[in-house]
Amino acid sequence: MKVSILVPAFNEEKTIERMLNKLLTLPIVDFEIIVVDDGSTDSTGDIVRRIAAARSTVHLFSQAKNGGKTAAIARAIAESSGEILIVQDADLEYDPDDIPGVIAPIVEGVADVVYGSRFLVKRASRVLYYYHYLANKLLTCLSNILTNRNMSDIETCYKAFHREVIVPLTLKSKGFGMEVEITAMVCKTRARTYEVPISYYGRTYEEGKKIGTWDGVAAIWYILFFNLVQPYTRAGRTYIKTVNEMLEIRHR
Repeated sequence: MKVSILVPAFNEEKTIERMLNKLLTLPIVDFEIIVVDDGSTDSTGDIVRRIAAARSTVHLFSQAKNGGKTAAIARAIAESSGEILIVQDADLEYDPDDIPGVIAPIVEGVADVVYGSRFLVKRASRVLYYYHYLANKLLTCLSNILTNRNMSDIETCYKAFHREVIVPLTLKSKGFGMEVEITAMVCKTRARTYEVPISYYGRTYEEGKKIGTWDGVAAIWYILFFNLVQPYTRAGRTYIKTVNEMLEIRHR
């Protein structure tokens, strides 16, 4: 199964080359790396362009202006061709070596969606902000109440999907809202969802961490909207019906 690794990048010149080099050494037979430069003002785009010129598996797409992670991922999904899609941030908070383990349940045919959980630690997890930990737990708990799922980390970067689950979804959120939107909408379908443990090497704000307090506030609104409103709109119903029909055929 071909794997598309989706990389949203905004001003990540310090880590993007090391991250891509790690991706290029993964033990995956057939894969592509879709990098979306989300309006970077540093040398991120130039670095990726140089690597892409030398490696045919790396593809660069540039946004005219910074639109946030959701917009970058929507573009990456549209440009992808793999049967399995997985998100990889351009920094090194998440170790690319974990990717084979994250996609394994889909490859083995037991899952349609897999989340890599930072709270089911595989090797190491950097000790950082307790308030971020509490915020993640609060958001995950609120999401679980509305989706009736026992997930441990909805805000994780590592989300892997069989193509038929994610491609029909037209993302409508902004910024970091995709984490909540995808979780809410996927949980309304019959997609078989799993979690696997991953390592987490978090950054401080001085080191380039971008998510902030207002992103957490927005996430609460998104959890309510995408669980209580969006599934019952015409677009929401169409997505759920389309995915369920495709899954029913594939699971026979």
